[in-house]
Amino acid sequence: MSLIGIIRVFLFVGIAAVAFACGGENFAKIRNLHSAGESIICFGDSLTEGVGASAGEDYPSVLSRQLGSSVINAGVRGDTTAAALERLTDEVLDKNPRLVILLLGGNDFLRQRPRRETRQNLEEIVRRVQAHGAMVVIAGIRLGVFGDEYGEIFEQTAERFGALYIPQVMKGILTNSSLRSDPIHPNGAGYRLIADRIAEKIKPLLQEADRLRVASLAR
Repeated sequence: MSLIGIIRVFLFVGIAAVAFACGGENFAKIRNLHSAGESIICFGDSLTEGVGASAGEDYPSVLSRQLGSSVINAGVRGDTTAAALERLTDEVLDKNPRLVILLLGGNDFLRQRPRRETRQNLEEIVRRVQAHGAMVVIAGIRLGVFGDEYGEIFEQTAERFGALYIPQVMKGILTNSSLRSDPIHPNGAGYRLIADRIAEKIKPLLQEADRLRVASLAR
């Protein structure tokens, strides 16, 4: 590498380090920060597919524009955690993932699947993604009007397995008619809000992961 190239690398590392420090986030517990994968994949059900919004208004598409990089939409309407687990290899693991964002569990609640089954399926998805070398982000949602028997599963799984947890990505959306298309799905404006909330958390994560990549190249 030329002298100019080396200087550029160290400048980039320094700028990224300052940005990371100012952000106040601590990603030391996130597994696979050094991931060699390339793809960012949103894996989930109808909330990921974008039911209720026009083409290009689903949250993965909005997120892609916010990040300035390609994002794969691997959402399938109606998916439970069990159904998602069955298609994990073809739609996630075989696509060289670097970061996988999970937004699952709503259909488990609607179909009253046992919480133990939901937890086991979600944990297995996280295990397999991490074993493949990718980082995991778990988007939390509140399920139920009067109580939330499933919600703790998301946070506890993230804490246990070293995934990034983003709480309440649907907060205030389904109670606001201007943000939803039907009682259980956002509209384009609602999906933009979901993308905003996810982008706010994963941008610093990707910056730190990029910093580590550059630092390793400079050695």
